[in-house]
Amino acid sequence: MGASTLSFFSVLCNSKEGINARCGYIKTAHSEIETPVFMPVGTLGTVKAVDVSYLKSFDCRILLSNTYHLYLRPGIEVLENAGGLHKFMNWDKSILTDSGGFQVFSLSALKKISDEGVEFSSHIDGSKHFFTPEKVVDIQRSIGSDIMMSLDECMPFPISETDAKKSLSITHNWEKRCLEHLKSTQPKYGFEQFLFSINQGSIYKNLRKESIEFLDNLDFSGNAIGGLAVGEPKNLMNETVNFCVEHMNPEKPRYLMGVGTPEDLLNCVENGIDMFDCVLPTRNARHGKIYTSFGEINIKNLKYKFDNNSPDSECKTYTSENFSLSYLRHLFISGEILGSILISIHNIGFYLNLMKNIRKAISENNFLSFKKDFLNKYLSNKNK
Repeated sequence: MGASTLSFFSVLCNSKEGINARCGYIKTAHSEIETPVFMPVGTLGTVKAVDVSYLKSFDCRILLSNTYHLYLRPGIEVLENAGGLHKFMNWDKSILTDSGGFQVFSLSALKKISDEGVEFSSHIDGSKHFFTPEKVVDIQRSIGSDIMMSLDECMPFPISETDAKKSLSITHNWEKRCLEHLKSTQPKYGFEQFLFSINQGSIYKNLRKESIEFLDNLDFSGNAIGGLAVGEPKNLMNETVNFCVEHMNPEKPRYLMGVGTPEDLLNCVENGIDMFDCVLPTRNARHGKIYTSFGEINIKNLKYKFDNNSPDSECKTYTSENFSLSYLRHLFISGEILGSILISIHNIGFYLNLMKNIRKAISENNFLSFKKDFLNKYLSNKNK
């Protein structure tokens, strides 16, 4: 099952500004994905409050779903009966699935970790389940995701170097077994699936280097950085990302998991990251936060009660072109579901538009000036 990396990922251009930013594309059976790319999070086979028609209108070519959640609900039998997640949710572009490791460790208070795998209690009904590396690959085969993630142990922050090293040994064992099982099995729906590794090691550079070197000796299609954005200071996150990129294989896509804010995206693109995902656009939408070219808006503020302006005159989305701040505030204050829907649509559009502009800036070798101009405007009115 080992696929040629060249057929899967290609670098189109590297920045000539003395930074690691680059443009490329990832090719799967369902879409060609321009990078750097932000993947909206559709944990349960839906980007919360956003119909797939809006994702397509933004030229979204890949989203993220979650192995743990889909395994528990609706269940593998339902997904296989539908012919895989693409058909189940009526999505004809690419899907990446997280292995579920993070959810096992964050949602299950009762879990037992061993070299064999992890036993955990469902956050839904308390039922017992056991994830092995092989089972996680099998579940993702049944989901039919284009890109699968290896099972890893998610480290908290802070963690001692001794404990981080012990955890890393388990993760490496699991990831190697995931790859071996992938190569010994076949996809269920007639298209090739790709498997990414996840390097761990917390903020310890020696452990990160050890992890990257171990995984690079294996035949993964792409490489992710895990275990960040879990409470560590931003300067340590950026320092760790930069260190990892310096040691990661430049011929494979680099995926930073669970990040982040618009500022994070810009900083980490500059450091050489190709792929991102984060729940912030939709999660914050449900709390009334609107991301705009001129900063973040808290729609609950009284100042917007009579404001008939568009939420964002520069980022054209269905929401910004059709509804005023006053109306959005009315919906949100009234507890109308449509308020969260419209803000979610806008926020996803804002993130995807930002990535489109980032790719353009890199290709034209003016990323640094684009970043400076964007942040000057965005941060000057942050949290209005």
